[in-house]
Amino acid sequence: MKYSESVEKLEKYFDRLHKGKAEKIKSGHVKKVIKKLKLKRDLLIEEQAETKKETTKERLGQKLLTVADQIERAEWLLGEIGAATPDED
Repeated sequence: MKYSESVEKLEKYFDRLHKGKAEKIKSGHVKKVIKKLKLKRDLLIEEQAETKKETTKERLGQKLLTVADQIERAEWLLGEIGAATPDED
């Protein structure tokens, strides 16, 4: 799953939450998105460490901030639905 697909899934889950349909969000699915986002973060960190060009490092740094924000949102969502749904790994 690409980064953009992970973010799209996360947005759909937030839409469901705001519409009062949190019970339709499975915690296992959110955990899967978090895992993929963390993998993307690790790849960006590795790529940033390997690059020599300063502008590329800056661009990757911005991407890292964005991914970190999405991970934080996903973990918050997991906490919100954790009380509403049983754990389904």
